[in-house]
Amino acid sequence: MTDASTPLLSPLHDRHLALGAKLGDFGGWSMPLEYAGGGVVAEHTAVRERVGVFDVSHLGKASVTGPGAAAFLDSVLTNSLDRIGPGKAQYTLLCDEAGGVVDDLIAYLHGPDDVFLIPNASNTAEVVRILAAAAPEGVTVTNLHHEHGVLAVQGPRSAALLDALGLPSDLEYMAFLPATLDGTDLLVCRTGYTGEHGYELVVPWAAAGAVWDAILAAGAGDDIRACGLGARDTLRTEMGYPLHGQDLSLAISPVQARAGWAVGWKKPAFHGRDALVAEKEAGPARRSVGLVSLERGIPRPHMAVSTVDGAPLGEITSGTFSPTLKVGIALALLDTSAGLADGDEVLVDVRGRASRFAVATPPFVDRSTR
Repeated sequence: MTDASTPLLSPLHDRHLALGAKLGDFGGWSMPLEYAGGGVVAEHTAVRERVGVFDVSHLGKASVTGPGAAAFLDSVLTNSLDRIGPGKAQYTLLCDEAGGVVDDLIAYLHGPDDVFLIPNASNTAEVVRILAAAAPEGVTVTNLHHEHGVLAVQGPRSAALLDALGLPSDLEYMAFLPATLDGTDLLVCRTGYTGEHGYELVVPWAAAGAVWDAILAAGAGDDIRACGLGARDTLRTEMGYPLHGQDLSLAISPVQARAGWAVGWKKPAFHGRDALVAEKEAGPARRSVGLVSLERGIPRPHMAVSTVDGAPLGEITSGTFSPTLKVGIALALLDTSAGLADGDEVLVDVRGRASRFAVATPPFVDRSTR
């Protein structure tokens, strides 16, 4: 048993060390930021141009099973599970009654009585607690955080890599299938967080190392790279994908974060429905917008944003250097009363210097996901 001060370790920890990984804390887990021999930009470029593999085993895993499990979840989570059928996954949100986001997660629908969930690492216990407390008799919510590893194979050559492994690659976006690799049962999901064509493999914890090794061996001819969570962040920011704790939180609602597309507005019930409907109808006081640097400034979370006249607008929620565009990009939560539109200029306080940025609607790069 580990205490709160001891970081949790991925099933691939030894392999990360062998590859010279620089480690960092992610939701209480010690995970690779980047690897020796290239770093974030090289890893980012590999995913945009070829193929990369990420260890995202820190992500949570949970099951909701029993008679009516899917219907129960549909009454709690924001999105409408009846929009998809068995074998499909869905991005959704768990909100509190004030409309704040407890977590964003992916729901994998096996059937009406069986749903698998992947929440964020640091929120898994709370998601499981809330769902278990609300579950009707006969529906069981089980925390499987340490039962499975998750490996993300992402990039334009990812389908060819899965073909080489004998795994199914011809899947629709957000579909999943059970498969077997060298005697190991796993789940192949056409999901990811990079904006590129890709897959996430849910594997047994004890088999994660063997699957990782097989992926790297199969991708050697395409110059595959092991990629850390630093590149995962630059890739997702280029797509405008939100990160919980920064772009979504208990203080930042789906309406403010432009995630209303993941809300089933016509559903009669889900946690936070009344608050979210009221905010949508009234219009949010602040909303997430994209920003692109017009100078050399690299934006970071919590940097202040103002009008060109110096009036406060809000702050950066996610910001980074875009390896694809070679400029700084950001998501920022800004006052809607300013009436900002694409192309409008704002100022970002970059370490005490006012740096010019233009408003732009994400994604900042072309989409290749589907």
